[in-house]
Amino acid sequence: MSITRYISYFSFLLPAFLSLTSGPAGAAENTIEEIVVSADFRARSELDTVGSISVMTEAAIKSRAAQHFEELANAIPNVNYASGSSRARFFQIRGIGERSQFVAPINPSVGFLVDNVDFSGAATIATMMDVEQVEVLRGPQGTRYGANALAGLINVKTHDPEDQFAANLKLGAADYNTETMSAMITGPLTEAVSGRLAVGSHRSDGYYENGYLGTKENNAQDEISIRGKLRAEMSESWTLDLTLSHVDVDNGYDAFTLDNSRTTLSDEPGQDRQESLALAIDSSWQLNDFDLELIVGLADSDMEYGYDEDWTFAGIHPDGYMSSDSYIRDRETRSFELRFLSNESSRLFSDSTDWLFGVYTLNSAESLRRDYTFLTSSFRSNYDFDTAAVFFQLDSALSEKLTLETGLRVERRDTSYTDSELLSFSPAETLWGGRIALKYLLNSNTMAYASVARGYKAGGFNTDGTLDAGLREFGEEFLLEYELGVKSNLLENRLHLKAALFHDDRHEQQVKSSTGRIRADGSTEFIDFIGNAAEGTNNGMEFEAVWYPSERLGLTASIGLLDATFDSFLNSENQDLSGRDQAHAPGYMGHLAADYNLGAWSLSVSLDAKDDFYFSDSHNIQSDPYELLNMNLSYAGDRWSLSFWGRNLTNKDYAVRGFFFGEFGNDPRKGYAPEPYLQFGEPRVIGISYEVQL
Repeated sequence: MSITRYISYFSFLLPAFLSLTSGPAGAAENTIEEIVVSADFRARSELDTVGSISVMTEAAIKSRAAQHFEELANAIPNVNYASGSSRARFFQIRGIGERSQFVAPINPSVGFLVDNVDFSGAATIATMMDVEQVEVLRGPQGTRYGANALAGLINVKTHDPEDQFAANLKLGAADYNTETMSAMITGPLTEAVSGRLAVGSHRSDGYYENGYLGTKENNAQDEISIRGKLRAEMSESWTLDLTLSHVDVDNGYDAFTLDNSRTTLSDEPGQDRQESLALAIDSSWQLNDFDLELIVGLADSDMEYGYDEDWTFAGIHPDGYMSSDSYIRDRETRSFELRFLSNESSRLFSDSTDWLFGVYTLNSAESLRRDYTFLTSSFRSNYDFDTAAVFFQLDSALSEKLTLETGLRVERRDTSYTDSELLSFSPAETLWGGRIALKYLLNSNTMAYASVARGYKAGGFNTDGTLDAGLREFGEEFLLEYELGVKSNLLENRLHLKAALFHDDRHEQQVKSSTGRIRADGSTEFIDFIGNAAEGTNNGMEFEAVWYPSERLGLTASIGLLDATFDSFLNSENQDLSGRDQAHAPGYMGHLAADYNLGAWSLSVSLDAKDDFYFSDSHNIQSDPYELLNMNLSYAGDRWSLSFWGRNLTNKDYAVRGFFFGEFGNDPRKGYAPEPYLQFGEPRVIGISYEVQL
């Protein structure tokens, strides 16, 4: 789909927006609550924030009975995810983002924060227990977040403590022996301190069975989340928030089969585990001449990912081939951010300009141990990097209706890597990004904006296998993004409309490829590597609408259109992919939902749709387009509620990860014929949930 077609769509939407601003109010009284975005430098209304942003509220999370962020992703325009694991931990925004990690370190393209703690590239722990909202900021966040947000930022915000006592208990059960439980208590501890404690667990057998071992639990989910929060009013001008969380995900992983079914034959099923302990500190002072905010995030994560590499049992391969692979990582991250923000008494240029500047550091230390059948001893590596950044932003009111926003971030990254194969790297880079945006108030209800942003991503190195020296290192990737957008609050706050049109020029694009090398014993070594192998163009648009046509009925609709192609790219198989779609970049994503409230009863029905997409840049295997139907029927009493829900009600089989072995396949029963192999997403799941306010 060409950029001219997107422009024609956008030119059609803009007059529609403007015509609605003077439309009749009607008789309905139901209005849409204001959503405040916390991921930006200043918390402000979603409809007043420049940029394409989607917010999944607690109500949306409940309507889908979501236990993890992956169960929300299909409803968010131009947000995709790659599995190959028990839970999605790699995401793509507007076609940009990683899909997997094995030996080599990676630099994420999509930032992932939970209560201001950095879990980029480690979102296995993204459970939805006691979550207030999930904010997805599309496009490069070069000023706000830097190198880990080339494509955008996903921000998970959990509930804060309340100054009134409240408590609840939630219980749930569903297909596949699924059981969930959570409890929360909040309230004042002293006159100045409030607290909140939430505990939750989720257990399920998973959605595959193992025909060789005779079990249905090789993909079992066992997830525990504990979070404690304190809010202290230290003085009239000083507020302190502390968050301590512990998430323990102990899941199995056994998902690929020789016949692309849900029945595996593995004799050594794998695992996908992550245990993370995190501390977040957010301290803010309102001083006479400016405001000051200190944000500290600490996380210690133990991760283990492994699988049965031959996918079968001893004896099925005539040559006796058997193999398992396991990656055990320990990652510690420490971030520190200090912001100085203008207040009413310190604006610049005749009180017309708000300002902020700050400093940021991120220290990450990651150790890896790989246990692999064909290694004589465990492979070990240590990967550390230190990032220091300075940033500023100015919001200048050029007139009553026109505001100019400018921001710049400069970042220094020093990296150190060593491993047991005597490889070592120590690159140092200076990176920069920023944004210039114009925001114009068309009227009191409608805002339009235009922005130009530069995003960046640090370079890196490849450590896997017997790569040539020239393929070991790669440099920075950056993109320039041009975006136009309109946001409206109409019909007396009963209709919200948002639309964005974007064009991305990707330069020195980091592309993941793979190649095969013949070992001395005649077996094949498959090597993944990344290189600055391509230039790309990503065009598209997002449209979202929320409408309450009556007191009882609420309608939600969204669509994301994407044309993400390579301008020039020669992959590892020497195939010219110029003009081909980039991997994990579906041409469209759509979401429709209707919520009907009839007193104590309420019904929510939603449909998610996704176009086909390539699984990789090294082969031509694609997913099929699919639609998923979901429903939630609830009854609410005075202090309790009961919900009957279902996801994927038509039991659609859809793939969330795919591979293709071009030289030969993996199935000896077919003579190792080349063929694709797929991992499937969640089948139909029907459940019941009960919640009581204590």
